[in-house]
Amino acid sequence: MIIVSKSRLLKFKFLKFKCAIGKGGIGNKKREGDMITPKGTYKLIKIYYRQDRIKKIKSKLKLIRINKRMGWCNDPISKNYNKLINLPSKYSHEKLYRDDHLYDIIIVINFNMSPIIKNKGSAIFIHITKKDYLPTEGCLGLKKNDLIKLIAHIQKNEIIKII
Repeated sequence: MIIVSKSRLLKFKFLKFKCAIGKGGIGNKKREGDMITPKGTYKLIKIYYRQDRIKKIKSKLKLIRINKRMGWCNDPISKNYNKLINLPSKYSHEKLYRDDHLYDIIIVINFNMSPIIKNKGSAIFIHITKKDYLPTEGCLGLKKNDLIKLIAHIQKNEIIKII
């Protein structure tokens, strides 16, 4: 089990990494856009990555290559809210294929997925951190090399506990 604490540390087995958390800290996520990293226990379900930027990646989780038409819907009025979508889309979304490097690797956390509750929050990922571990919009951020190390050690149906 991966443990992430308010002290901005991610611990897993023998690994220990500093991480970025949401601008609103860790807590009970109330709505889309509240900048809170959701407290709770979740599964890690898939990994998306940019093959043109990440050359070697090994994982027991499903690996999916990011292409230019991939997005993640964050619009509560869409039937595809909190799901992977094809772009272009008339609904609000995040592009997965970005110019910056934040989404070169994404681990999807199954927050608000089963069932999906409209406006509760979407696109909670573990992704590459901004410089100096600047706060996220609710995701967790790790340095690229730390994220690659973590991915190499996690198992299928791995659990993350955010406390």
